[in-house]
Amino acid sequence: MQKIKVMVKVKICGITNLEDALKIAELKPDALGFVFYRKSPRYIKPERAKEIIKQIPKFIKKVGVFVNDKEQNIKRIAKDLKLDMLQFHGNESPEFCEKFRDYKIIKAFRVKEKIDFKDMLHYKTSAYLFDTFVKSKIGGTGRKFNWALVRHLGGFHKPIFLSGGLKAQNVKEAIRKVRPDWVDVSTSVEIKPGKKDYNKVKEFIEVVKKTAL
Repeated sequence: MQKIKVMVKVKICGITNLEDALKIAELKPDALGFVFYRKSPRYIKPERAKEIIKQIPKFIKKVGVFVNDKEQNIKRIAKDLKLDMLQFHGNESPEFCEKFRDYKIIKAFRVKEKIDFKDMLHYKTSAYLFDTFVKSKIGGTGRKFNWALVRHLGGFHKPIFLSGGLKAQNVKEAIRKVRPDWVDVSTSVEIKPGKKDYNKVKEFIEVVKKTAL
């Protein structure tokens, strides 16, 4: 029987302006991420994100990134912007995530030297995301973690997002080692925080799409 090739999906995160969004949309990523965390250098006001989202093709999923935000604020933004997925990148509890059953939730885990998989399983979310732990930053670190810690996670039967220090030069290796469903990139495809480098995004997407599982 011929093996079916599985294509890894791409999320380009930290979109802050319409120019980047439209140019990157031409490259057909699977999702674009908008950061609604005020302390992030990639923060975007919901009103601005809404105007951008209106002009993005519908086949591209729109992901809202939140960090320890209030339930009502998240739900208000999600509804107003018609977000496809919500990414919780802070210390949100399993109970907090349960309040969003009407939405597809990605729960992020910032990886240090090890991962507590038993703790992770308390989160009944739609997907899990693994990013690098840096004490002074919540995401967008540009640093990778030990991928061996998250190898062969297919047994969880949930989509896995891999993030942290990915770039065109190492994403093929990352895909082969971790076998994620999604790869998530921001820092390494930027000119500066919040401003994307079109050529780097293009190269990244091309490498991923050629690396089937």
